[in-house]
Formats: sequence, structure tokens, C-alpha cells
Amino acid sequence: MNQKSLQQQIKQLAAERGALLIAHNYERDEIQEIADITGDSLALSIEAENTDKQVIVFCGVHFMAESAAILAPEKTVLLPRADAGCPMADMVTPESLRALKQQHPDATVVTYVNTSAAVKAESDICCTSSNAISVARSIEAKKLLLVPDRNLGHYIASQVPEKECILWEGFCPTHDQLKVAEIKQAKAEHPDAPFMVHPECPPAILELADHICSTSGMYEYATKSPAQKFIVGTENGILWRLRKENPNKEFIMPSRSLVCPDMKLTRLEDVLKCLQTMEPQVTVPENIRIKAKQALDKMLAIPRD
Repeated sequence: MNQKSLQQQIKQLAAERGALLIAHNYERDEIQEIADITGDSLALSIEAENTDKQVIVFCGVHFMAESAAILAPEKTVLLPRADAGCPMADMVTPESLRALKQQHPDATVVTYVNTSAAVKAESDICCTSSNAISVARSIEAKKLLLVPDRNLGHYIASQVPEKECILWEGFCPTHDQLKVAEIKQAKAEHPDAPFMVHPECPPAILELADHICSTSGMYEYATKSPAQKFIVGTENGILWRLRKENPNKEFIMPSRSLVCPDMKLTRLEDVLKCLQTMEPQVTVPENIRIKAKQALDKMLAIPRD
């Protein structure tokens, strides 16, 4: 079956099921193309909560579908590939986080949304890559446990020097392998192209950035900037929407390594099968869901910059 035929079948079956198709910015082009909504993980979960549709097909990875289930427990949340995980999210467990909390009982635990529901439930407040600084500044405590991304943690710490920041040693394997030499070469070849980069990249990469932001921030920056070329420091799935929204601008990937294997697992065939079978479903035990939602709600209550 060809791609267009698969896409048509998916859209038709989604309509019959009353399903909302949502896709993360790093998903395959052909998945983003048929999605009702594309965006970052938390924005998609909020859309899942607010939609009147009762079935959510979350084209992303497991922790994202969990977030949707946390915010919209009455809805059916489907994850087309049950094996689509996140190595960084797996680098922290609720047990290991509890152990660190015992060592620092006076610290506030700030947990990145790129974590399991069980880890969120052990946290005081969540953050995203776009609001991490606002969240850190909103906290009265002078000591923060930043979990699990050390790179995002370094970035937060650099922006709140008045606070003591304890960093978990997790990282995104895709962003973490970006090399300084690759950025310098791209900047030398394209001196008129600003370098926009995700804060999951190492500190040495961020030092070379013209603009540090989340994926949603990159869309906004690329659209508003007068520049005609951009060097992109994040997973290559972002290119589909960047090019769609800015057809006359050029986007340069500085490295071939900026591909997340888990984000690329989901294929059209998987989306169709999950709509046919209504499996696999993602649920969160209620005792964990309530605590995790409290951490998310505290974050969502903070005014955006």
C-alpha cells in the first residue's frame, strides 16, 4: 500500500473513531503531514486534555502519552508503538530520585517533562525546555534538584546564579552528541545563518548559539527573524514544519547525528493498526496520576514570560 493510500485510510478511520491525531515535532514527515496537531510534548498533552474527542492517538514516545493520560484520564490514549521510549527518561527512576531527595531534604525537585509519570509523581514541580527558567525563578527555595537532563540543568543554573543547582546526570543521546567542531564548520560555511539550538545540547554547544530555545521557540524565531538561513541544533524532524511555515528560507542541519531512533519508530502502518485495534493503550495508575498532575499543574500555573 502506498503512502498516500495509508494516509487516507488513517484519516478516514480516525474520523470514524472520533480520534485526534497528534504528532511530536520530531516524528517522521509523513506522520506530521496527517496529524491534526503537531507540537512539543506538553503542548500536545494539553491539546489532548482540551479536545472534545475521546480518543487520542499520540505519535511520539511513551512519556508523552503518559502525560496525556495524566491530564486527560477519562480519554483513551493510544501510542502506536509501545516500544517508543526515551533513553533520557529511563535514566531516572522514582527509587533513585527518592534516594537523592533524602540527601537534600531542603531542595525543591524540578523535573523535566521528559520523564515517566512515576518520576513526576516524586517531584515538586515540572518544567519544559521553554519555561524552565521561569519555573526556576518562581521557586522560593535556594536549592534545586534538576532532573534528569544535565544539559538543561546547566542552562537553568546559568540563568539563576543565586540558586544552588544539583544536576542529575541524565542526557538526551541525540542532542548530547552534537560536536563543537560541527557547529564551527557550519557557521564558517554559512556565516549569515544564526544558530538556534535546543537547551538539551551540551554547554559548549550553547555557548556558540545565537538563540537558545525549545522547538516551539525555533518555529517562532525562524518566522520572525529577517534571516534567510538558519543552522538548526535539534532533532531533524523539526525541518518538516520549519520548511512548511518558511518556504523561502533555508535550514541547515550541522550534523547527521541529530536523529532520534525512538521518534522515528512510528510508521504510518503503526498508526493505522492502532486505530484498527485500539491498542496499545497508555494508562497511569490513579495514585501516581494525581501526584504527577500536581507537579504539572504547579508548572502550568506559572505565568509565561
